Amino acid sequence: MFGLFKKDPLKELQKEYKTKSEEAMKVQRSGDLRLYATLVEELEEIEKKIAAHTK
Repeated sequence: MFGLFKKDPLKELQKEYKTKSEEAMKVQRSGDLRLYATLVEELEEIEKKIAAHTK
């Protein structure tokens, strides 16, 4: 009952991953490769967190 309104951390991570990947795509197309590299590193960290939650 009390867990009914609790947010699912896996869904939160997946949503964050989706928004970051879209942002990274836009940055890459604009030509800012340093910012793109930073965003890719952040995406890798989110992927690790998602993998840890699915195990």
